[in-house]
Amino acid sequence: MSPLKPHLLDDLDAQLQRWAAEANAPAYRVGQVHKWLFQKRAGGFDEMSDLPKALRADLAERFRLWSTDVVKHTTAEDGTEKLLLQLADGGQVECVLLRDTSRRTICISTQVGCGMGCVFCASGLEGVERNLTAGEIVEQMLRLQRLLSPDERLSHIVVMGMGEPLANLDHLLAALQHAHREDGLGISARRITISTVGLPPAIDRLARQDQNYRLAISLHAPNDELRNQLVPVNKNIGIDAIMSAADRYFEVSGRRLTFEYVLLADINDQPEHARQLARLLAGREALLNVIPYNPVAGLPYGTPTPERRQAFRAILEQGGIRVKFRHRKGNRIDAACGQLRRSQRTDLIQVAP
Repeated sequence: MSPLKPHLLDDLDAQLQRWAAEANAPAYRVGQVHKWLFQKRAGGFDEMSDLPKALRADLAERFRLWSTDVVKHTTAEDGTEKLLLQLADGGQVECVLLRDTSRRTICISTQVGCGMGCVFCASGLEGVERNLTAGEIVEQMLRLQRLLSPDERLSHIVVMGMGEPLANLDHLLAALQHAHREDGLGISARRITISTVGLPPAIDRLARQDQNYRLAISLHAPNDELRNQLVPVNKNIGIDAIMSAADRYFEVSGRRLTFEYVLLADINDQPEHARQLARLLAGREALLNVIPYNPVAGLPYGTPTPERRQAFRAILEQGGIRVKFRHRKGNRIDAACGQLRRSQRTDLIQVAP
């Protein structure tokens, strides 16, 4: 079996510059390729019509543009679209396009699986297999952008798909460079949100970057005892350390913090949990994003009733917390991270002889 060609989207700038030099192509050809990839939404080298045919053929000879195959593409009535991508080594990841009024947001993954062990999440049920490369992360952005109609434009990116982004920070930062660069997707850093369960050293490292991305911290519990049960890695970290790192990030970036809280019926949705959460967040420039649980087949967790959700919200608002309850988009197409991959594997098991 012949070895795979290099993936062009990995170390894109260096590979294009080396290609131009070896192909005796003028430097401006590199910019043309960038434009075709990020702005003209090319699906292949053959579409790059302002490059001579010889250069297009040379690119195709040297590189793979796509390193994944679309295993499944699902669409919901609300416009949400989800891709299940098969990687070259057999792993699978998911990414999502969300449409909301004028916003066009993509949600991307950073790892195959997840090693954080959140007990209610489909992504981590089988652990983490590996980090995605920078090129595999960029490829998700480009594949999702190609789902847009010509009059639609990507406006926001959330790094909230499969995996813990801060556990793959090197590759993520390299990929996000192409998201906000002028010759890339041109999305401002303030419209890019990185979600984490809370890894203080990595949060501090992120604060030292030139680009101040928005930070979302997945709390899911207002105290260590409950969080240790729901997010096992918390046993080695603790909420106090996470909140201190979040405060340092705010001081450096000036970006309002977001805290995520998946609401689980009869587990973390009690009035006392809401009161504890209000005390924890009091005085911080933060938004609390409450997410009613999207049930996962095989897991024993449910969605709180509308009455329980309303009571939880009322306590938070009385405590002066800025709170938003996220609308569950795409739940009919398994849009919660890890669900589509899990349902696909379940289908394969069920049809196997």
